[in-house]
Amino acid sequence: MVCLQCKFSLSWRQIHPAKVTAMTDVVVLGFPRSTYVHIVRLVLAQKGVAHSFRDLEPEMGSASHLALHPFDRVPILQHGDFTLYETSAIATYVDEAFEGPPLQPNDVRARARMNQWISSVNSYYYPYMIYHVTHERLVFPELGIASDEKVVAHALPKVQRALEVLEKALGHGADYIVGSELTLADFFMLPSTYAFGLTEEGKAIYPKYPSFCEWRARMEALPTVKRFRASLPPRNPIEHARKWGVSHRPKY
Repeated sequence: MVCLQCKFSLSWRQIHPAKVTAMTDVVVLGFPRSTYVHIVRLVLAQKGVAHSFRDLEPEMGSASHLALHPFDRVPILQHGDFTLYETSAIATYVDEAFEGPPLQPNDVRARARMNQWISSVNSYYYPYMIYHVTHERLVFPELGIASDEKVVAHALPKVQRALEVLEKALGHGADYIVGSELTLADFFMLPSTYAFGLTEEGKAIYPKYPSFCEWRARMEALPTVKRFRASLPPRNPIEHARKWGVSHRPKY
């Protein structure tokens, strides 16, 4: 008789073993300041996967861009003859296709918690930290477009709530969001919180959340994160963002 308890206690990686994929050329396509491009490049760096970056800024929204991503977004990953879009899909692929430190927990509940945080970043952190505040305070003014104070005012209570939730979660005392080990959740959270931290609102609000600040400092101290930051070009204006004011700027 098969012991069902034993059967289901097999680790996720025993059931779905990672495939060691040949290190053919890996290319990330996007624009340099994209939050989601940063997620993918940080995951690649942590996995130790060498890659090149192709700047799509001159092509954003063009036929060549849409041939790679039909929804007019970034990032896009090319690995040999395989092309993939959507950040969650790319990050999972990188973790499972390449050797290097695993970034997804074996434990089913820890993995579910990681995915809960990734979904939360997509739904609650990025939209208000970046799409609302960072765009209004940094991206649009750099292009000579005035900030919309209604957009910022709408977002700030939601950012505060998001930080309260993260602060409470980090109260477990472990080093990272899900626990003692780095996971994809940490690398999804870092770019949004980094960019929001460049705004005056971020600088003012962050000290209220000490556990979050300790996590953020711990992440920025990682050698892979330091190397990634050092590799980035100057923060030039995002030229194609001029059309965002018409295409998808929040209205209140």
